[in-house]
Amino acid sequence: MSKPIMAKATAVWLVDNTTLNFKQIADFCGLHELEVQGIADGDVAAGVKGFDPVANNQLTEEEIEAGQKNPLHKLKLKFNAAAQGEEKRRGPRYTPLSKRQDRPASILWLVKFHPELADSQISRLVGTTKPTIQAIRERTHWNIANIQPIDPVALGLCKQSELDAAVQKASAKKAREGAAMSDDERRKLLSTEQSLGMESEPKIPTAIEGLESFTLGQDYQPEEREKKYDAESLFNLPDASDDDDEDEDESR
Repeated sequence: MSKPIMAKATAVWLVDNTTLNFKQIADFCGLHELEVQGIADGDVAAGVKGFDPVANNQLTEEEIEAGQKNPLHKLKLKFNAAAQGEEKRRGPRYTPLSKRQDRPASILWLVKFHPELADSQISRLVGTTKPTIQAIRERTHWNIANIQPIDPVALGLCKQSELDAAVQKASAKKAREGAAMSDDERRKLLSTEQSLGMESEPKIPTAIEGLESFTLGQDYQPEEREKKYDAESLFNLPDASDDDDEDEDESR
């Protein structure tokens, strides 16, 4: 259900100028019933000037009269043909002036680490235009040599939940299309929540890299570990008599 503009100020006006009950006003303005009661008691919205919904073409006098006669009647917002479709209109996200210089870095990060995202999704996430995204994708941006990829969440350009939702949507679309994905692409399509919930994979120490396929022989027995070796058998040292024979041969 659509709500009136300046809902709290509208509730102040309805409390002061009508005999509608708190629930009727709360339902119409999208507030809690206790909040409307607080307005009536002066504890909430102190100093807020009432906003007349009748004069501003949001409510009719007939609708107010019907609500005053029947406590169960729900007020309906007046139909305004000029406002049709306004709630569906979407444009680029507004970005504060102090953060607009960071948008190219966030676009490069999204293009690099989430190439599955469409330009329209990136535009909504960081509040930019498609020509800018295309220029960074094709590396034709005038400042591309000085742009470093930075996470848009870290820059405060979007929320982590919004980024995760966009990634999941792109993942579902790619799965429907049946496109083949590499392992790296599958990892990128995971949301942060899913990634943190996964078990960590065992890693091979760098000291034994290259021995991943090494296996022990079939004749290996665990009890051989306990077998003790003396120095002579371990190093296969020659006997002293052999040394004497070699010395005699050399003297001849």
